[in-house]
Amino acid sequence: MMGGELLAAASLDAVVGDPRWFPHPVRGIGLVIRWCDNNVRKVSCHPSVLRAAGIVLGLGLPLSVFVVSREVMVVADSIAWWLGSLLSIGLAWTTLAVRDLWDHVQAVRKQLDRGNLPEAQRAVGMIVGRDTDQLSQEQLARATIETVAESTSDGIIAPMFYLALGGAPLALAYKAVNTLDSMIGHQDERYIDFGWASARLDDFANWVPARLSAVLIIIAGAVIMGDRARIRTGWHVLRRDGSRHPSPNSGRPEAAMAGSLGVQLGGTNFYHGVPHDRPVLGREGRQPISADIAIASQIIIGVSLLGLFVIVGMMWLV
Repeated sequence: MMGGELLAAASLDAVVGDPRWFPHPVRGIGLVIRWCDNNVRKVSCHPSVLRAAGIVLGLGLPLSVFVVSREVMVVADSIAWWLGSLLSIGLAWTTLAVRDLWDHVQAVRKQLDRGNLPEAQRAVGMIVGRDTDQLSQEQLARATIETVAESTSDGIIAPMFYLALGGAPLALAYKAVNTLDSMIGHQDERYIDFGWASARLDDFANWVPARLSAVLIIIAGAVIMGDRARIRTGWHVLRRDGSRHPSPNSGRPEAAMAGSLGVQLGGTNFYHGVPHDRPVLGREGRQPISADIAIASQIIIGVSLLGLFVIVGMMWLV
């Protein structure tokens, strides 16, 4: 993929976002995963069978997405170079989620600023998997900021990273990995075996992007808040707390965000009424508030621009 095509895809995402009427590839990927999840259990629910089926799905689906999208692009390019370029830009656009993340976060902040707690809970429920109907304003702000940090990695920097490495086909394969993890990569009774491979592959795929995102969050936060000392505090919390998260990757951008904003992230979350305790990241910080969501929103834009500058610059140099 050319650097100019990546810039065009990022611009298209910034303007259009993720319209619900558009047949987004990730929705199709989700349908395939759901079909496999429902039907594999009709064959057998034995742990070894589910583990084997999960490995086949975890490796086979991203590979299939890569091969199919690459062949479609080859055909389009053979017809006309400009058609191949337009298809590359269009597919790359579907892997980026800057505008969609921004819109969701603004919806939460708008309701919190109005003091409309039920609507804020509903808005947060659109972007997190935890229970939200009993969350306070501070807990809603925390959930939103944690999602901003994690999504900055898997919705912005990781797609850019894989677009630079292998163009739209590799970025779409990454989105398949990420979707697999979000749908079946859970450590519960239903998915402990079937989702094992998907969770491990997602850990591998996000290792570099998560750490790059953490660094960019710290830099963007310091620039946006006009305080170079934020770099030192963000780096301190990242190094101390980044590895304390249950995920080998999610803790890095979350710790960087906690240190940059000077807030506490992590703690107890409820999933289907069951409490899950996570270590507190940035324990010296305060409880987050709606104003912190506004700064985190600006960090989304800062990280996106920094990421484009670094990745497109490397593409042009190479």
